[in-house]
Amino acid sequence: MNTYSPEPAEGRVLLIDKPLNWTSFDVVKKIRNILKVKKVGHAGTLDPLATGLLIVCTGKKTKQTEHFMDLEKEYTGTMILGKTTPSVDLETEFDSEQDWHHITEQHCRDATCDFLGEIEQRPPVYSAIKIEGKRAYKKARQGKKITMKKRHVKVTEFELTFMLLPEIAFRVVCSKGTYIRSLVRDFGEKLGAGAYLANLRRTKIGDYNIEDALTIDQVQKNEDLPRT
Repeated sequence: MNTYSPEPAEGRVLLIDKPLNWTSFDVVKKIRNILKVKKVGHAGTLDPLATGLLIVCTGKKTKQTEHFMDLEKEYTGTMILGKTTPSVDLETEFDSEQDWHHITEQHCRDATCDFLGEIEQRPPVYSAIKIEGKRAYKKARQGKKITMKKRHVKVTEFELTFMLLPEIAFRVVCSKGTYIRSLVRDFGEKLGAGAYLANLRRTKIGDYNIEDALTIDQVQKNEDLPRT
């Protein structure tokens, strides 16, 4: 059995590498159980099918979550052209298929320009945004029709790092509130072929980097836990 140092009076800020298929709340619950701390929160939700950096705060440090949420984020991922799903990722089944062979790598690079800077974005219906007091994804799973309001977000960088069409790897730097699934959906629509997100990883939040994050196993083993 591991022996944990007492929880610092000021709490901790933990950088966690969220595993695939875990919800952000799953991580919070696990940290709470491991460290035997009641007050635990995270600073910015990651979808279950996304991995990567999740900032988890304990004790008095939970007051800082809003600050962390406001920081710029960096993501890497892969999208596939020519198919779509209602959730824009692999949570749901494919609902359309279109020809993508008319699209060139240059078409793709040119299209990224339309998604840089201040843009309007419609969040996906499969999201945690509350509609009339209920999570949108719950309504979507019940087959209810949902209208999502557009929001203003900022995309600082949208780089295509590898292309073997219809597969495109990318890196995005963006503001709080940006949905990468919406970016992929709109990018696919711009190219006239549709697209879905095959995988996603959050690599940075402000100056906090995924390379400095702990896995759940490392936390379980009490490895390199920060004192604050």
